[in-house]
Amino acid sequence: MSRERETNLYLIRHGESVPNVEPIIGGMKGDTGLTERGREQARLLEQRLETSGLQADVLYTSTLPRALETSDYVSRALGLSVERDEELQELRPGEADGLSRDEWLGRYHADGSAGADPLDPFGDAAGDPFVPFAPGGESWGSFLLRTGIALNRLVRKHRGQTIVAVCHGGVLEASFFLAFGIGPTGNRVFFDPLNTSITHWRWGSKRPSGLDTWTLVTFNDAGHLDVAGVSGESHEAIPTPVEQE
Repeated sequence: MSRERETNLYLIRHGESVPNVEPIIGGMKGDTGLTERGREQARLLEQRLETSGLQADVLYTSTLPRALETSDYVSRALGLSVERDEELQELRPGEADGLSRDEWLGRYHADGSAGADPLDPFGDAAGDPFVPFAPGGESWGSFLLRTGIALNRLVRKHRGQTIVAVCHGGVLEASFFLAFGIGPTGNRVFFDPLNTSITHWRWGSKRPSGLDTWTLVTFNDAGHLDVAGVSGESHEAIPTPVEQE
């Protein structure tokens, strides 16, 4: 395969955030940025990227505060300015933004429509992936469409380049659905990426026909967090509520 046509996409999940540990629904209203542990995770990520030899061409970030704060560390390490892209945001919660999980359930899913699994707001396999998270918010289906379009746009705009994008666990999950051509009605698979972990996709033509294909190079690479007390829990702020103890 011609290396000139290869496009490398590095997706970096944000550091541990306040919505991860409260837990609250962390949209633009509920997201107040990183915790102290999240900042330490981002600092270790910065140190790693400084010595990794990664030569990126562009750096993008979600516009949610936890991603913006993480992108500052990545920007320094790579020597790149940050381009903000709101289409890289986590699933948009609509009116549920800033609520606790119990408030969200009581207000919008008192009938049990959120499903029996407390980790899955979209319900079990019999659930409806086209029901919005809350009024004014996205469904799993609309989220997959938005993020799939965004990731596809990045690799086509920067063909042959190396792209780094600071984003969210849901966006990482959506990248697998995009690469494998799975729609919103397909079986849900939880990937549980660690905070500040790195997932590396390669997009380019391997076939004689010239069709572009996705290759997963690494997933959930968080070797820089091999420090006691730093890795923390890999909980999601949105769309997966934190497991109740």
